[in-house]
Amino acid sequence: MKIILASNNKGKIKEIGHMFDCEVIPFGEILGDVDIPETGLTFKENAIIKAKYVYDEIVSKGLIKDDFIVLSDDSGICIDALDGRPNIYSARFAGMKATDEQNNQKVINELQSKGLNSSPAYYVACICAIYKGGVYTTHGFLYGTIYTDLRGDKGFGYDPLFEPIGMSVRTAELELDEKKKISHRGKALGLMQGLIVILPHHQIM
Repeated sequence: MKIILASNNKGKIKEIGHMFDCEVIPFGEILGDVDIPETGLTFKENAIIKAKYVYDEIVSKGLIKDDFIVLSDDSGICIDALDGRPNIYSARFAGMKATDEQNNQKVINELQSKGLNSSPAYYVACICAIYKGGVYTTHGFLYGTIYTDLRGDKGFGYDPLFEPIGMSVRTAELELDEKKKISHRGKALGLMQGLIVILPHHQIM
């Protein structure tokens, strides 16, 4: 079974590959350099849009002959003090081609402009899998606090700013094994992992 990831994000590829203990192929290696439009209004809608785009392209062009699953992820952070932003715009909070550093700095600037150095926040992830035309989704959440100082050099995205509830370290200070046990993506992937195991044997509708 091949798992095709509807993302070229190296952090996500590493994290998802580690979770499933298998080779995860980024869609760019199959479809080339294309931008998948994210026109949904929720994480779930965007995850489905991305997975369907990749799945439909592979099927219509006959690019893979073996059994395969297309897996997509749409995730982000919602910050209470910023009225729930950046939400679905987390990857492009500071602009369409923004780097993690630029997105983090925008969060820092916006919180500081309100006279704050922290705010309650939560990560959310939606994982979508498409197998033989069937569409399946799972969700995961991680609650904590976002700060205006950067700590840690592991992880990606807003991890240097985010401290999970009950911990005194940022997610960017956690090793991958530790992070996947608590992370929003790890929780959603854990649910999806159980589903993927049975998909080839039982077509669930």
